[in-house]
Amino acid sequence: MSNGRLLWVDDEIEMLRAQILFLEKKGYEVIKATNGPDAIDLCQEQTFDLILLDENMPGLSGLDTLQRIKEIMPTVPIVMVTKSEEEDIMNQAIGAKIADYLIKPVNPNQILLTLKKNIHQQEIVIQATQSGYRQAFSEIGMQINDSMSYNDWIEVYKRLVYWELQLTDAGDEMSEMLKMQKQEADNSFAKFIRRNYEGWIDGTIKDRPMLSPDIFKRRVFPLLDKGEKVFLLIIDNFRYDQWRTVLNDFSDLFTFDEELFYSILPSVTQYARNAICAGLMPLQIQKMYPNLWVDEDEDEGKNLNESDLIQTQMTRFRRKESYAYYKLNDSVGVDKILGQFNNLLHNDLNVLVINFIDILSHAKSEHQMVHELVGNEAALRSITQSWFRHTSIRYLLREIANSGYKLLITTDHGSVQVWNPIRILGDRQTNTNLRYKVGKNLAYKQREVYELRDPQRVQLPSPNLSSAYVFTTGDHFFAYPNNYNYYASFYRGSFQHGGVSMEEMIVPFITLQSKVK
Repeated sequence: MSNGRLLWVDDEIEMLRAQILFLEKKGYEVIKATNGPDAIDLCQEQTFDLILLDENMPGLSGLDTLQRIKEIMPTVPIVMVTKSEEEDIMNQAIGAKIADYLIKPVNPNQILLTLKKNIHQQEIVIQATQSGYRQAFSEIGMQINDSMSYNDWIEVYKRLVYWELQLTDAGDEMSEMLKMQKQEADNSFAKFIRRNYEGWIDGTIKDRPMLSPDIFKRRVFPLLDKGEKVFLLIIDNFRYDQWRTVLNDFSDLFTFDEELFYSILPSVTQYARNAICAGLMPLQIQKMYPNLWVDEDEDEGKNLNESDLIQTQMTRFRRKESYAYYKLNDSVGVDKILGQFNNLLHNDLNVLVINFIDILSHAKSEHQMVHELVGNEAALRSITQSWFRHTSIRYLLREIANSGYKLLITTDHGSVQVWNPIRILGDRQTNTNLRYKVGKNLAYKQREVYELRDPQRVQLPSPNLSSAYVFTTGDHFFAYPNNYNYYASFYRGSFQHGGVSMEEMIVPFITLQSKVK
């Protein structure tokens, strides 16, 4: 079986007989041409995996031939082979998007290396990645079993995300292995949360992670104290793997420091983002600022008071800095901010809440077309990356880089792709979220959920005296017995949040420093 079909174009092709024989022994089929026009004709008649093209040929030059071949075969890798080391010729060739540049005389191993890089690279990388994950599999399994602290679980999650990104194109077998290991990790993580979460909140466990209410006092206010001016971007529903996917898209603008913290429960905007803005747990908000807290059973929006909650936190900490708050739901909102960007530079702190990813996740549940576009986690990451690259958010980040402000990017919670329904019964006042329920007289199997029967102990409001909170774990979601099969099928594979999983609770906080001088 051929390793690849090559076209070698050189007016002195007979002098390359040894190199061509070497390649043929390595399993390559080599088609020869001695001039540009013949090479162009061959490209119109046949397909090639790679083309080796002499730069200095009589008649039609190598660079001109390169342009003509690119019009016919825009994706074929072309390696320029030349005696010339002139910088101008190199620049022209690179500008024409050659795959590689070799200086004569070329030895066979040089050619073999460029073939492996340009024809076989993906295959070699996949094989190496698969081998690496097989070796790491048992290590990660032991790491999951040995994880006792919140930092241990951060490290487990970071390692799983690393391999998830590495294995994106590595085939079904590897993807299935990783999926099973993530499920194992999330099941163990849920046991960890059962043992520790209440102690984190009520103070009986002193060594706890940074939680949602800590963001301003532990990360924003210290920067303001140093005289820094700050943009805080809260990207709703922004997972750690999404951050790792997009970070290279603006590495030309910023250097960054990355850390992970824990979203409070329920891991939804109503609770977690209000906690960030207020610097308080939900029950504390309800007690201290009852006019700014909206209960589950009320019809009005649950996140309409974020600007006022930020003001309460600034006041409690006696902050005198000027600040502004904006909520951006789409590119129109971002364009509007860009249009008045200079006005933002009068503020010491600008808080921008961006809802694109959360809207996309909910749309996946409700619209079949979006469901197909975001069919898995790799697709969700890809769409997130496209959003960063091709919408106004890119220009907003560039303006922030130019402004000299420190940029903080974080989120209120993540999301998890759900597959397995759990039956639950509740009355009409029970909330509709698929990952957690709050209400009275809830009926469920205790072993299938994480339950909080004393909400006040974890600083959660109780709509009724007998209210309880129950959370799904792993990749489960709640479904009512009525029309069970329909709803189970409808929501299976959707991205949800509110429950207990690494993907929902362990979320990024990134500090970015502009590279712009």
